[in-house]
Amino acid sequence: MRLALGISYNGQAYQGWQSQLSRQTVQDQLELALGKFAAQRVSTLCAGRTDAGVHALMQVVHFDTSLERAPFSWVRGTNAYLPRDIAVQWAQPVPPAFHCRASARSRRYAYILLESPVRPSVDHGRVGWVFKPLDLKAMQQAGEHLLGEHDFTSFRASACQALSPTKILQRVDISKRGAYWRFEFEANAFLHHMIRNLMGCLIVVGQHKQPPDWVRDVLLARDRDAGAPTFSPDGLYFLGPRYAAHWGLPDNTSAYDGLP
Repeated sequence: MRLALGISYNGQAYQGWQSQLSRQTVQDQLELALGKFAAQRVSTLCAGRTDAGVHALMQVVHFDTSLERAPFSWVRGTNAYLPRDIAVQWAQPVPPAFHCRASARSRRYAYILLESPVRPSVDHGRVGWVFKPLDLKAMQQAGEHLLGEHDFTSFRASACQALSPTKILQRVDISKRGAYWRFEFEANAFLHHMIRNLMGCLIVVGQHKQPPDWVRDVLLARDRDAGAPTFSPDGLYFLGPRYAAHWGLPDNTSAYDGLP
């Protein structure tokens, strides 16, 4: 049986999603918990790997197992062995043709940013921070240059392993509620550090250090040195992939609307 799970986690304590020798990753913790519940080794694949310090509201994984249990048993049973900052939100059997990564039509991220003269405290590690005011219209104009199919080399980390830097950015939405900014991005796929590098450039424009058209110049340069420094991972959340309706998988989790 192939099973898909929706996972949420606070990434502050982990060295990203992907398994490492340190065993201090989300994948390591999840597979350890699944193994204890299933009493057999479980290997997972994920929809989108996240970096150290990055959070997820609906990471989707799949794995194959011979163990037959009701979906709610997989949720409750696995959660009993997981640390408190990782939780299975849902479980659902899927056909063998389903692949959490290859079947995804797009992937969505949000960046939550606090604009305040004083650094975060209660939400430390869960939001990014700027102390200078930001200009919404300028950032929206800059974001328009990024939409569509482009070579995003200028926003790609040197360690990126993607076969091609060309991606299709479908949506950039920017809004503010109180002191908190919310940036949402949706694309067919993302490069390593791509959103954090986009955020660095958008904030430079929002603080009037560069005009909105500068982002277009950075994009066309196809040179990482043309852009702004990589922004903090603290406020970055993987909202989850989108799948075709026939797979019947949830589009969000209950945590989605809880972000500022």
